[in-house]
Amino acid sequence: MRRRLALAVLVLAVVAAAVWVVRRDRTPPHYTGFVEGEERVIRSEVTGRVLEVIFAEGAQVPPNAVVAQLDDADIQTRLVAKHEELDVAEADIRRQQQQVELSESTWKQDVGARRAELRQAESAADLAERSLKREEALVATGASTAQLLDDARARRDQARSAVDRARDLLRRAEAEEGTIAVARRQLDVLAQRRELTHAEIAQLEVTAAKYDIHAPAVPTTVQTQFIWPGELAQPGTAIVAVLDPTDKYVQVYVPVAEVDRFRVGRRVAIELDSEPGRRYPGEVSFVADQANFTPEKIETRSDRMGQVYRAKVRVLEGVERLQPGTEGNVYLQP
Repeated sequence: MRRRLALAVLVLAVVAAAVWVVRRDRTPPHYTGFVEGEERVIRSEVTGRVLEVIFAEGAQVPPNAVVAQLDDADIQTRLVAKHEELDVAEADIRRQQQQVELSESTWKQDVGARRAELRQAESAADLAERSLKREEALVATGASTAQLLDDARARRDQARSAVDRARDLLRRAEAEEGTIAVARRQLDVLAQRRELTHAEIAQLEVTAAKYDIHAPAVPTTVQTQFIWPGELAQPGTAIVAVLDPTDKYVQVYVPVAEVDRFRVGRRVAIELDSEPGRRYPGEVSFVADQANFTPEKIETRSDRMGQVYRAKVRVLEGVERLQPGTEGNVYLQP
């Protein structure tokens, strides 16, 4: 009896194995996922009240189009004030430049005149010195009088005083160059203030441009509108979410044991449940660097006991036919 029972168990095991072999899934390795699009959320970079959201949900948006406008009255007022400040700075610079040029011209003329006066005074002093020596020689021989000698000495002293005065006036004139240097430095300060105002205007213009919120540089479709006219947008506030119709992918989850053959750049085929038998070429564009538990929405409870790697498969052809949310399988190509 025991032999018969053991034999019966063995026969049942063989039959069960045969049934499993016959009924097992003979399809190539594949991974189930959903078609998704690269959604881009366009956000405000400035604070302002929304004046208009130009494109509604579902609308086609041209590249770089303005999707929303914020009230820029405040920034425009600041720009006007800065331009007026720039005009004042330009006028101050022109006035200071004229003053510096006039001071330099007058100073050069004054220094030239003082130097000429000094040369003239030095010539007169030299002449008076020679005349005094001649009078001293004549008095020594008795050919001249003491009175004439005293007169010559007085003229020599006056000539020396004139030289001293001319030198003092020349030094004073030359010292005026310091005043001109101060005026030049004031001109430099005004020029720096002008450049600072230019920089502030440029920065304000960059900020003002952000009150027109632009779409990406590719054609897109508005998926979601997050804000409406009259509401206040802050930096980081979501305005609309757009989808690039030409940029779609299938997100799948790859078991840890199979991730080695699911590498970035690997060519795959995508078959949608809505179009059985038709496959679209794709390419693995992303594989997570850390494993996580399988999402509950596409796997059974038992499958969630293991860990998987999240991966994206970029659709290479027929993108316009694939609708986000469509379920399908991804097959590895040899």
